[in-house]
Amino acid sequence: MSAPVKETDFLKILNEELLSNNWGKVTKYTLDYRRRDGTWQRLTREVYDRGHGAACLLHNSETGCVLLTRQFRLPVWLTDGSAAFIEAPAGLLEGARPDERMRAELMEETGFEVSELEHLFDLQMSPGSITEILSYFRGSYQERQRTGEGGGAESEGEDIEVLHVPLEEALLMVSDGRIRDAKTVILLQDLALRELRAAKD
Repeated sequence: MSAPVKETDFLKILNEELLSNNWGKVTKYTLDYRRRDGTWQRLTREVYDRGHGAACLLHNSETGCVLLTRQFRLPVWLTDGSAAFIEAPAGLLEGARPDERMRAELMEETGFEVSELEHLFDLQMSPGSITEILSYFRGSYQERQRTGEGGGAESEGEDIEVLHVPLEEALLMVSDGRIRDAKTVILLQDLALRELRAAKD
């Protein structure tokens, strides 16, 4: 994606200050923004750039289960003390095409080798402060497609448990708070709507 121009008829970037450039990059921007009434307002914003990513929900039509993961997430623990967090497999692109990276992540995290993935949509995940765009995929899986143990990359500190959860149970887990990950909720709801439409046809 091309970088936006630094001055338009509604925006003037006055200054960029790099605050951190470790795992991700945090930049402080000073800008003038023209409001809808025509007046200009000076604003300061901090933007976090860690690259773009992909997420996928696999569904086993024979068992009715979806493939999820459970792992430790430091920001979640800092927020509410939860030791583990349930979510759909996902990862950063790191220069790869979204579908390529997603297949690699599925193998790394779950041990399942899946060739066919359907691209659903690309969503801006937290537009107020994070540049990340997440590509969403869906696919199917069967037990015979398991070719590895999964569990994630130990060198990256991953210790991932693979879960096979009936779709109905996963939707209940959203309602009662056991699943609180936004990308996972989006993927589950998309699948539930597809299943509902298919049942009506």
